[in-house]
Amino acid sequence: MENVKGGHLARSAAMLCQDADFRRYLDRAQSVKGNVEIPDGTHTEEDARDLIITACQISSRAELDHNVRAATKFRQIKAHFQRWKSRQVRREAATQ
Repeated sequence: MENVKGGHLARSAAMLCQDADFRRYLDRAQSVKGNVEIPDGTHTEEDARDLIITACQISSRAELDHNVRAATKFRQIKAHFQRWKSRQVRREAATQ
């Protein structure tokens, strides 16, 4: 899709990529998936962007607002992250 203008989902994806917790989530998910230790802080904003683009099979985050399949996949990624983040908050509260 050429010259596609992004909307709400594209902005949401950009903000998600800027979120240090999301990048930490990616570090830890890749550690588990690859069965290797990936230090927190390894994934950059660009890495997060690339992951979303690859997982959603798009060439630009702007496509999220125009491709139903990609939007659904992005929402799944975001929901998985939110569940992971909620578990982290509960774990931190339990240790205090």
